[in-house]
Amino acid sequence: MSVVGIDLGFLNCYVAVARSGGIETIANEYSDRCTPACISLGSRTRAIGNAAKSQIVTNVRNTIHGFKKLHGRSFDDPIVQTERVRLPYELQKMPNGSAGIKVRYLEEDRPFAIEQVTGMLLAKLKETSENALKKPVADCVISIPSFFTDAERRSVMAAAQVAGLNCLRLMNETTAVALAYGIYKQDLPPLDEKPRNVVFIDMGHSAYQVSVCAFNKGKLKVLATTFDPYLGGRNFDEALVDYFCDEFKTKYKINVKENSRALLRLYQECEKLKKLMSANASDLPLNIECFMNDLDVSSKMNRAQFEQLCASLFARVEPPLKAVMEQANLQREDISSIEIVGGATRIPAVKEQITKFFLKDISTTLNADEAVARGCALQCAILSPAFKVREFSITDLVPYSITLRWKTSFEDGTGECEVFCKNHPAPFSKVITFHKKEPFDLEAFYTNLHEVPYPDPRIGSFTIQNVFPQSDGDSSKVKVKVRVNIHGIFSVASASVIEKQNVEGDHSDSPMETEATFKNENKDDVDKMQVDQEEGVHQKVHAEHTPEEEIDHTGAKTKTAPSEKQERLNQTIKKGKVKSVDLPIQSTLCRQLGQDLLNSYIENEGKMIMQDKLEKERNDAKNAVEEYVYDFRDRLGTVYEKFITPEDMSKLSSILEDTENWLYEEGEDQPKQVYVDKLQELKKYGQPIQMRYMEHEERPKALNDLGKKIQLVMKVIEAYRNKELDNFCNPIIYKPKVEVAEDKTKANSEHNGPMDGQSGTETKPDATKDSTQHTKSSGEMEVD
Repeated sequence: MSVVGIDLGFLNCYVAVARSGGIETIANEYSDRCTPACISLGSRTRAIGNAAKSQIVTNVRNTIHGFKKLHGRSFDDPIVQTERVRLPYELQKMPNGSAGIKVRYLEEDRPFAIEQVTGMLLAKLKETSENALKKPVADCVISIPSFFTDAERRSVMAAAQVAGLNCLRLMNETTAVALAYGIYKQDLPPLDEKPRNVVFIDMGHSAYQVSVCAFNKGKLKVLATTFDPYLGGRNFDEALVDYFCDEFKTKYKINVKENSRALLRLYQECEKLKKLMSANASDLPLNIECFMNDLDVSSKMNRAQFEQLCASLFARVEPPLKAVMEQANLQREDISSIEIVGGATRIPAVKEQITKFFLKDISTTLNADEAVARGCALQCAILSPAFKVREFSITDLVPYSITLRWKTSFEDGTGECEVFCKNHPAPFSKVITFHKKEPFDLEAFYTNLHEVPYPDPRIGSFTIQNVFPQSDGDSSKVKVKVRVNIHGIFSVASASVIEKQNVEGDHSDSPMETEATFKNENKDDVDKMQVDQEEGVHQKVHAEHTPEEEIDHTGAKTKTAPSEKQERLNQTIKKGKVKSVDLPIQSTLCRQLGQDLLNSYIENEGKMIMQDKLEKERNDAKNAVEEYVYDFRDRLGTVYEKFITPEDMSKLSSILEDTENWLYEEGEDQPKQVYVDKLQELKKYGQPIQMRYMEHEERPKALNDLGKKIQLVMKVIEAYRNKELDNFCNPIIYKPKVEVAEDKTKANSEHNGPMDGQSGTETKPDATKDSTQHTKSSGEMEVD
């Protein structure tokens, strides 16, 4: 199982993976660990990432970038209309009212939802991680800004589904940075001691976020978070662009803002100049050739001028720092260190403002660009059952206060209850008890709209169905569980009705509240609220039990183990006192994508991936023909010259030239099979020549190898012959000497006595000699 963390940035994206006992940021096909958040659509295919960035100027209207802020927003949203002016491509109102992007793809104008566009980018990052890991990727953790509302978070979740990813958690960027910082620290204070407070400051290309976190051994708690969603690196780029546009208008009499290509080139050059000024205080040149109307433009700027130009932007650095300290109720001396990440924190004046406020040196122990992705990968490893990670609990927070509203039978007609206050720990669940005789609606909304960078305060409405009066006509006690889940998204998780069956003499049943208690927003609502605490996110994804906190009518808090509570409830139900029945809930969420629409997006993404694959195969086939023509023609005049007759060379050269002309004329855009056939036709002429050349080149080596083999065989034959001769001769040479028994010799001498006056002593040697000669002459072996 693979574990992937994705930093989904406004300008660039990073992917980190957990493997080999650590976290590693992976590189894409360009050996670059940074993948631009950019998609370029063409007449036949899409380019995503680095390839798309190179087309920003050449394919202006169809190259999409800077779309992160459009998530979960309607076309009429003020933020969308503000962004619309900055973007070189066209925005369009989708049928559901959300903001879409209109581009030309496959020779037709097509609108794409933001979920589809981000889905394309995530699919590319998924492919990059799969190529690096050499295995499929599904589970991931994706980073989002801490100020994203529910609608924006749900939109990113939908984009992950379009890409075929299972997002285990949407993680706030500053929380991911805090995890990357804290999990490797060996010197954190124990749980029973005062925590170490660290401030994390993240200023990226489009937003500025600050959070203060408390660390203990194995534990991280976010105390407060503040932000300026409209301050980032691009604001400094815009200040430079505006300055040079005014200068060029006066100096060269050109209006850069009327030419989108020229404006994009100026943005690119100003971004480079900004980075150079962070490292160099002297005058730096800005030169662009053939900028506009065949004019070359030039100018210069130094750091002091830049800081004066952006003074109003630098003044916006301090307020979020002040606010986060107030919300966390901390003083400067309570802060242990200040960690900065994000590209824009490299600007010296930004660092200076931070140092001036905290009166402390800034720490840069984290990788400014990759810290978010690394934190996400760590969280994914913690949530994955396949990885063993050091126990580390993470408690995030709710960025905005959330209120529930419902209709009542009183004069004012509505009741309200703030279920989650600002900076409330998350994930978290609460159970609220209602007394109703019929189905009822709950409306969730952000309490203080002025704090939320979103024009619509509504989160969603929830209808609790199948509510009926009790058998005795009384109101039913309905318990509704509301939750801010691991993604930071609010929902009405469940609802159940408690049916009374036998309450006489039952001291364990508390008196039922009346609707009048809901009138008081502060006191009585607390009395009827039960809290199911879901801290300790170090558990795996599906935690079986969570600590629970109940609040009784006296206001005293009692903590009950979930298992004991469940057991008690089961016993009560068995005794016939009460019966709990789950109720269906119908949810209508603000800017929620319908499942049918989401399924169509997923299907379209699959079709586009297949189209990209087919187009790649077609291009590969075309390139193979082109490569063969150039390569063969080059060899024909050099190494192949000896292996072809002049007539055949002339004929083949003509064929190659005709093929080259065909490639750039009618063969420019042909199906894959046409190129495959054309290559086979060329090879029919070229392969015999190639074979002759290869045979000529390889013949000396082959002959040499053959000679070596012959020598080896001769040695083997000679060794075999020698062995065969040894096998034949050795038994003869080493045959044991034959000895004749003595008694047999005596018997022979008695029977064959001396004849003709010869003595026995003279006869014996002769007999032995004859016998030996006979044996040798026979050439046969004796056998016992």
